[in-house]
Amino acid sequence: MVKTYVIDDIFGISQLLMEQRYRSDLDRYRSLHVYRGMPNTDFRLVTSLRRVCKDKRRRLEPVILSNFTKYAALEDPSIESSVWRQMILGQHHGLPTRLLDWSFSPLTSLHFALSENNLDDMDKHDCVVWRIDVDELHKLLPEKYQRVMERSQTTVFSLKMLHEACSSPEEYDADMRGNAMLIVEPPSIEQRIINQYSFFSIVPMGMEDVIDFLDAHTEKTVRFVIRKELRWQVRDLLDQLNISERIVYPGLDGLSRWLARHYYVKG
Repeated sequence: MVKTYVIDDIFGISQLLMEQRYRSDLDRYRSLHVYRGMPNTDFRLVTSLRRVCKDKRRRLEPVILSNFTKYAALEDPSIESSVWRQMILGQHHGLPTRLLDWSFSPLTSLHFALSENNLDDMDKHDCVVWRIDVDELHKLLPEKYQRVMERSQTTVFSLKMLHEACSSPEEYDADMRGNAMLIVEPPSIEQRIINQYSFFSIVPMGMEDVIDFLDAHTEKTVRFVIRKELRWQVRDLLDQLNISERIVYPGLDGLSRWLARHYYVKG
């Protein structure tokens, strides 16, 4: 079941930021949550591949990846060896893929929730940060994926582990159907991936609605709704904490986007 927490004052943000759990086996504090920020509560958890290709996504996905790889291999020849690497690189450059972006950092996810293409819309609607529990999700995985995790003694998949478990998106879809979804930590192929503390969920073709899946199969999923009246205050707090476009998108593009927002005149 998906739970909803409404944050309507600045102190409520601490509920989102301080969710580490004590682990007696490590005598340390750890979290198995990943987060996804979205600027409007009306937005669904939908992949870019589904938005662009709709009911033809199964047929068009291999065509899109093949053409991307043909032209992108000049920049990164290694992507020819891995379809999953093609997806990850493509996702970070705007290619329609079956991946959904998540971050291990709630602050990074807050940044995306508090971002708008049109800053006039900042106080017109509530925004949301989704939180899922990786351990809970991965307990739903088929047995062969569980064995890979046990051998690697980790809960989060790497690309190497993913290749051990399945050889293609078609095999992944047959394994998962609509009943499970895997979280993968991408290789550090770009500084943006590192700065955003990126993770991806790989949505199987048989999963018609991610939110319906989470509602039916999980107990620890939470959507934190941040009221529209609070958005500018939290946005300015994030800037003070050095969480901005300048950090999330390293380089001159991120710097320019940060400056444009920093000097934006309301009204």
